[in-house]
Amino acid sequence: MLSLSYARHCAEIIAQTELLRACVVGADLTAPVPTCPGWNLGQLLWHLGGAHRWAETIVRTRAAGPVSEELVNEVSGAAGQDLAALDAWLAEGAGQLADTLRAAGPDARVWTVAPGGTPAFWARRMVHETVIHRADALFTVAAAGSRGACNVSGAAGAPGPATATGAPAVSGGRAPGFGVDRDVAVDALDEWMDFACLPQVFATTPGLRGVMSGGRTLHFHATDAAPETAPETAADWLIGLGGDTLTWSRTPAPATVAVRAPLAELLLLLYGRRSTHDAGTGGGNGRDDDNGSGGSSRRNAIEITGEVPLLDAWLDGVSFWLKE
Repeated sequence: MLSLSYARHCAEIIAQTELLRACVVGADLTAPVPTCPGWNLGQLLWHLGGAHRWAETIVRTRAAGPVSEELVNEVSGAAGQDLAALDAWLAEGAGQLADTLRAAGPDARVWTVAPGGTPAFWARRMVHETVIHRADALFTVAAAGSRGACNVSGAAGAPGPATATGAPAVSGGRAPGFGVDRDVAVDALDEWMDFACLPQVFATTPGLRGVMSGGRTLHFHATDAAPETAPETAADWLIGLGGDTLTWSRTPAPATVAVRAPLAELLLLLYGRRSTHDAGTGGGNGRDDDNGSGGSSRRNAIEITGEVPLLDAWLDGVSFWLKE
């Protein structure tokens, strides 16, 4: 299910990159990235520029099989680079990728890391790769106390759809929130659900079958989305854990575990940038969320009802592709 058009995906690659570039103006490239342990900001930016070039190579060459991921995983090239050089690296990579995607069109045959086999897969994937690393950069800048122009809107310098905004990642920080246009956030969540239901999930995480029984379900609801009646436009995601397959639909329904949060927070949770242990909880989770003074220990805008260990097991299992 594609929520955005191919042309919009191509445009968003550049727009999201511009937002990220604005966010890191004046930032310290040696600052550690709190959401990507082991990386500093310079390495994060090098990685993203490399990911754009990797996808561009795949599409431009009409690759029929895997292409070396050295551009993506080898971040030593960031050493010795100044901010101006990395800014140019990001801008050039995003521009080249968008140009190549537009020239190829959405239906050419190319290799993809998951089902798809066309440039449409890479256009969508690179939008959301850029979105989530923009969040990483924002949280790094916040933690380091730098002052970038962290615009939370989804289109650089231009009016657009309503924006989904998440709270700062750094506890106690005063950074601006991480924001994504609502339609972009919904598309990112749709893509995640597609990945989460791939058969490879069971190959990499055999233990996941142990939680799939008795018609268990997970329901994610965006609290900041406008009410909709059509399932294809609703901001609800229902994941079925019954039988031998994982399924999802845009269906609001009672579930074994219910997660309610703004769209941006749902996205951060699924990508491991938020923890279920920082969420408000209620019912069947086996945890005491009282902080001892009568108040809640919740530190973000996520609310979870039901079996939190089940949610944790699912998140760990379906996140296999983030760990490779």
